[in-house]
Amino acid sequence: MSQAHTASNLASQLPPIGLIAGQGRMPILEVQGIHAAGRQVACIGLAGQYEPDLPDLCDHFAPVGLIRIGQWCKKLRQFGADEAVMIGRVRKSRMYDPLGIFRQLPDFRAAKIWYRVLRHDRRSQTLLSAVANEMQTCGVKLIDSTQYITDHLASEGIMTKRGLTPAQEADIKFAWPILMNMNNLEIGQAIAVKDREVIAVEAMEGTDAMIKRAGKLCRSGNFILLKGPNPGKDMRFDVPTIGLQTIKTLESAGGSCLVVATNQVILADKPRVIEAANKANITVVGI
Repeated sequence: MSQAHTASNLASQLPPIGLIAGQGRMPILEVQGIHAAGRQVACIGLAGQYEPDLPDLCDHFAPVGLIRIGQWCKKLRQFGADEAVMIGRVRKSRMYDPLGIFRQLPDFRAAKIWYRVLRHDRRSQTLLSAVANEMQTCGVKLIDSTQYITDHLASEGIMTKRGLTPAQEADIKFAWPILMNMNNLEIGQAIAVKDREVIAVEAMEGTDAMIKRAGKLCRSGNFILLKGPNPGKDMRFDVPTIGLQTIKTLESAGGSCLVVATNQVILADKPRVIEAANKANITVVGI
């Protein structure tokens, strides 16, 4: 019996990998990566968030309430999963709808997190760490969300046909330390810069909205977008992501360069993102 066949048999005997799916294409890429590793996927789709074709791609699937964490654990354990990946967008701004969290009908575990943690600190890292800790108590461990999609992580150096100009190199050298300091304060994960001046900073509105604002402020165009977490980023959740829409928005706003953190930013999916950047004459570089 070959080593490959033996490895395949062992993988098939392992429990499925859980997937907590939000918006966008990333959960689909995650399913593909988990299957490529020979594991089954037990997916719970957050209500009103997941893509309609996701259920048919998974070995097990159930829709769940957005903030019903007890239900997440119950379904994943029913499917036999004791490890899970959390990936896909969920807009944090929904928390600022009046009584927004209670409109989603939280269960006891979610209400407990709100009372003990979130009423004092609503930062994303605080929220997601509290969710991970609560899930651990019910037998489901959240794991690195990039473990099965390493092919879609930003690689080092220039990833596109177009290289960097001296002006862009100077802007990157100026702006990257600023972005890292900003991330240490958990303000956002992206900034727009031109001629050693910060044009726009990302906060809760998201990267695309920030890019549009930068385009309005910098009518001459040719600004650069830098995106990445701080070096100590917890890769279990909220990993910065660049997609086709990001490239389209950057092109429309007049941006000419995208700088991302190597192995800490997801390109969803990478071949299509790089192809789109080449067509838009946008340089993509990982540092």
